[in-house]
Amino acid sequence: MVGVSDSRGPVQAPATEPLPLGRPLLSLALAAMMDEVHAHSGAVYLLAPGEPVLEMAVMAGLPRAFAAPWERVGLSSPIPVADAARERRLVWVGGEEQMAGRYPRVAVVLPYPFALAALPVATGRTVYGAVFVTFPGSHPPELSDRERGRLTAACGRLALRLERAAAAHRPVHPEADLLTPAAAGPMSGALGTVEAARMVARLPYGLCALDLHGRVGFANAAASELLAVPVDALLGTQLWASVPWLNDPVYEDRYRAALLSQCVTSFVALRPPGDWLSFRLYPSTNGLSVRISRAREVGHMSRTQPEHSGGPGLVTISHVLSLASALTEAASVRDVVQLVADEIAPAVGSKALAVLGTRAGRLNVLGHRGYPDAHTVERFDGLPLGAETPSAQALSSGVPAFFESRAQLERLYPSRHATPDGMAAWAYLPLVASGRPVGVCVLAYPRSHSFPADERAVLTSLGGLIAQALARALLYDAKLRLAHGLQAALLPHSLPSVPSIEAAARYLPATQGMDIGGDFYDLVLSQGRAAAVIGDVQGHNVTAAALMGQIRTAVRAYTTVGQPPEEVMRSTNRLLIDLGSELFASCLYLRLDPARQVAVMARAGHPPPLLLRPDGKVRVLDLAGGPLLGIDASATYPTTEVPLTPGSVLALYTDGLIESPGVDIEDALADLGRQLAEKGGQPLDVLADSLVQPEGAATQERPDDVALLLLRVRD
Repeated sequence: MVGVSDSRGPVQAPATEPLPLGRPLLSLALAAMMDEVHAHSGAVYLLAPGEPVLEMAVMAGLPRAFAAPWERVGLSSPIPVADAARERRLVWVGGEEQMAGRYPRVAVVLPYPFALAALPVATGRTVYGAVFVTFPGSHPPELSDRERGRLTAACGRLALRLERAAAAHRPVHPEADLLTPAAAGPMSGALGTVEAARMVARLPYGLCALDLHGRVGFANAAASELLAVPVDALLGTQLWASVPWLNDPVYEDRYRAALLSQCVTSFVALRPPGDWLSFRLYPSTNGLSVRISRAREVGHMSRTQPEHSGGPGLVTISHVLSLASALTEAASVRDVVQLVADEIAPAVGSKALAVLGTRAGRLNVLGHRGYPDAHTVERFDGLPLGAETPSAQALSSGVPAFFESRAQLERLYPSRHATPDGMAAWAYLPLVASGRPVGVCVLAYPRSHSFPADERAVLTSLGGLIAQALARALLYDAKLRLAHGLQAALLPHSLPSVPSIEAAARYLPATQGMDIGGDFYDLVLSQGRAAAVIGDVQGHNVTAAALMGQIRTAVRAYTTVGQPPEEVMRSTNRLLIDLGSELFASCLYLRLDPARQVAVMARAGHPPPLLLRPDGKVRVLDLAGGPLLGIDASATYPTTEVPLTPGSVLALYTDGLIESPGVDIEDALADLGRQLAEKGGQPLDVLADSLVQPEGAATQERPDDVALLLLRVRD
């Protein structure tokens, strides 16, 4: 069984045979649902056996090609039906703007005014799939209670039918269905009489009827004359296929816009050599009526006749647009691999994939998904680029390779490396960015799979987009390793042992982006006394980290020569100004004197420390101080003596610990004080962990680095 998580815990999805409703019952259920709420299109998805993927089982009201990028979608994909199934809730998208804001990948492919509702098909314990229905752009921005209730009830009834059929072990036919009305198109009924046909034939403008697939069911003589194509050559064909100068995605887009929004659309097109025609499309739920006339005003028109070379069809454009939008969100190599697994593999029917790169003249496995045994792929890590394997050959030659069966692969690559993964068909896509090969994407299929020319073109185009994203991701990962390596080298690996003082420190980098920060801390033992420092250099980059290292080194040097706290701060401030850096830094410095049971503190624009006293009370220390380091060369930093009795705990921290979007800083500081009071009796390492990673907040993103230094005075 495949588990799908929701707020109530994992729910179960079927995992053996495809689920039961035969095509007629699914079609009728969808049609009834659409009729109840006056939706003009919709689709039913069923959860694929044994994998977290939704497969479209039946669609109505629109050509299947409109949903090509989402024929198979992973449950983690950011699209409405996946959200509905995964979260077991109704998802409502009230129009074009909401779609662009919440589901930009869908909006890129279908940038038209329409509303959409997606719902789970689920019983109390089992998710069977999901449904979406669409409404014209004229639908109110909110779903009415009546519509919500009827959709929810209809999906509930469908889920119960699926449950009963599964319990009865009824055979099913998983092949998808498409609900379509009569192919003759929206005008076929009206043109059923001889007199009606004669009337339409006498009209001075062209008139065509198209079905949902764009096929011509009727064309009058005027349309034939204006298009310069005989009526017989038009009938049964798609308009843009039978009229070469209409074979342009821009015109096809208007057809898509009319059907999806159910609003009248229009465009003008140039009929060679110089005649402009006006097309007006009138949609209905079963097709389009098209009025064609000569354009009256063309002086303002700047569109020229496009050049055609059998351009990509709807499926190609949809897949490429959807992936291009998604790839802009990928930062790391892991992101790219996950995106290909979530977005591309389900759409093209691939069950497993691997992304390979190069390192020192050998193949390098960057990531893989879908293989039950990881060693199946990882044993190819380190193969020479000259090896007789399809992946190495695709990488070195830059030419994609498609193998429709195991026998076909073994004829060309008879070595033991030819069939490593137990699959039956493969696409090897070389990833070439800016003329440089960066890797290979291997898509594997569990059964023999044909790769027609249009699919090969789609996959090759997608390979180019993946290559660009992978090149950026490899650079990102390299910079990230360099930056974090630099930062780790500049922070202390351990804290020295100090008599009468117990210490613990924690550092957590920000989780947003690859930026690193300038947070630092240190504990210095000099001339029998200990000094502690914590600070934060402005900025999140390598420059900030490098400057942090210089400040930490300077503080250590000034402490070692015996300067008092106020002079350490003044010297560090002057050094920062002399370096000519445009960055500023906050800092808190203190010298511990356990014999006198005091700490002498100097502060430069840094958040105030917290003091937990032995009686369990917490104080926010109001310290005297000066401006940030690096602003004023003449600044002074007065000191404050703070009593430190045995058992006291000092908490020094950077602002990343208490600052978060939408939270008042005073409230956050009070909350930190409460945590310190409640947990202050714990061992210092346990206390440090609980303060930087509060229970229930481990997965929260951190917009800033966090540094924490705890000091406890021993009895």
